[in-house]
Amino acid sequence: MFQLTEQDQRFLLRIARDSVQSHLLNEPPRLPEVPAGILTEPRGVFVSIHKHGALRGCIGNIHPAGALYQTAAECAVAAAVGDPRFMPLMLAELLEVEFEVSVLSPIERVENIADIEVGKHGLLISKQNARGLLLPQVATIYGWDRERFLVETCKKAGLRSDDWKDGATIHSFSAFVFGERQFHLSATT
Repeated sequence: MFQLTEQDQRFLLRIARDSVQSHLLNEPPRLPEVPAGILTEPRGVFVSIHKHGALRGCIGNIHPAGALYQTAAECAVAAAVGDPRFMPLMLAELLEVEFEVSVLSPIERVENIADIEVGKHGLLISKQNARGLLLPQVATIYGWDRERFLVETCKKAGLRSDDWKDGATIHSFSAFVFGERQFHLSATT
């Protein structure tokens, strides 16, 4: 399983918050130079933003072209101002939100749904031009079993709830998930 040091986790969380703050202040991003290593490898990543425990934005990239830390910065800004489910985050809200980062393993095709482990795997379901993705922690938060997870991922894609049984392609992945809450980080630390 993919792991990041605590220092790397804190670094990515700071990059996410600083990138959003720079964007909201109409300033250019201030990304530091990062030595070669895990943070400079291309990795899929999602950034989730929560306000008072409720989702406030979540955007990711499963096929990044750039370094993990750069993709995290881009996804953080997109989650803050580009998630179509929410109004763009305002600068005044930045003190009220918490950032969470999910670094993804490579995506693998699911041949047998019995191989899907709720709480360990996230799902990507596609059929024709429709595609939906749910992170591993979503099924755990809502207490879903495997079938409900498949149904909800189909719904996220805009598909019929049983399309996972009828011609949809199913992929899974795992995620290394960490957030400001676990480190007691805030906008001021």
